[in-house]
Amino acid sequence: MSERLVISGGDVFDGTGAPPERADVLVEGGHIVAIGSGLDADERIDATGMTVMPGLIDCHVHVTMSELDSWKSRLAPFSLPFYEAIRNMQVTLEAGVTTVRDAMGADYGMKRAQETGLIGGPRLLIAIQLLGQTGGHGDCYLPSGHDSPLRTPYPGFPHGVVDGVDQARKVVRELVRSRADWIKVASTGGVLSDTNMNQRQLRDDELVEIVTEAGAAGLSVMAHAATASGIKAAVRSGVRSIEHGIILDDEAIELMLEHGVWLVPTLVAPHAVLAAAAEGAISLPPGAIDKARQAVEFHAESFRRAVDAGVQVAMGTDSGVAVHGRNPEELAAMVAAGMSPWAALRAATGGAADMLGLERDIGYVRAGNVADLVLVRQLAPDLTDFAAEVSAVLQGGRVVYRGARHAATAEVS
Repeated sequence: MSERLVISGGDVFDGTGAPPERADVLVEGGHIVAIGSGLDADERIDATGMTVMPGLIDCHVHVTMSELDSWKSRLAPFSLPFYEAIRNMQVTLEAGVTTVRDAMGADYGMKRAQETGLIGGPRLLIAIQLLGQTGGHGDCYLPSGHDSPLRTPYPGFPHGVVDGVDQARKVVRELVRSRADWIKVASTGGVLSDTNMNQRQLRDDELVEIVTEAGAAGLSVMAHAATASGIKAAVRSGVRSIEHGIILDDEAIELMLEHGVWLVPTLVAPHAVLAAAAEGAISLPPGAIDKARQAVEFHAESFRRAVDAGVQVAMGTDSGVAVHGRNPEELAAMVAAGMSPWAALRAATGGAADMLGLERDIGYVRAGNVADLVLVRQLAPDLTDFAAEVSAVLQGGRVVYRGARHAATAEVS
């Protein structure tokens, strides 16, 4: 019989967006079995004065990316990113993030390594590769004539450049065969590629084919889409989420509402690009810094307008572009851009779980859900310094991290 653990005396934020309420949380067999008062168990964690909440969910990371400098990345040994990912996943977990959706880079072997306990870190949902057109975001063909992808294709990591519906269908099937959980497309250019962010990429028939073929396998599609034309095309094709959404016009917002499409804003990402550039010499694609400045100029306002209109938001950070382990900085960025603190926390917990279709497993503190939980000493009103206040992280009811200033105590009843 599995031991019962009670987390007692804390203020429980349940993931719905409602303010926390004082309650105990009873855990058995890796799942939450009850929320109430006066609950008893074999083991107790005293969470008095803390907030007890679902583990954060980051819906846009790149765990194999550790270096913004494109030249350094291309000079790194082929296998090095896999080992760097172990570190990146650990610091992400220590920041209170217990589930991530990797938006390109992680493969099924990494997912299995985490699932089986071979490595620590958040639960992984994987897109594996980015699908984009020739000359688009994700095509690393250089003016010199050299094709220099950030990651060389290998078994389980297919080439992502597609042109026409037949190629699009085939690569989606290869990704399904490689056990992708999500399919990712690029419907515009991006900050960190030698492309125009305003350029619409992939034609309607290609986008529809990708969404249709993914749907046939029971998968949803996430769309890298920075600006309005590509956002609207992706929404009309049937994607589940828009990644970045830097420049949203009224029609794009209305379409997202009409189709129930989620926004994963990654507000911290362009700031991270500018910060890295300011720290010293770094090799970035032409125009990347100017595009990052443009993103900073428009991004927060687009986000605020989307939130005010009622667009559903799930937290994503683009960590790998942003810094791994600082994922909760996106919470403060969302609040600074006009979202209420409780809504921002919902976007990183219950809302993110809803978007991922995993609300019966994670994202909420309620009976039956997996006991992925975070104990936070003090929540600042603007949600700054969240990671520094993490006292303990639980995955499946097991304590996997205790903060350096951990104040909770475990006692045998």
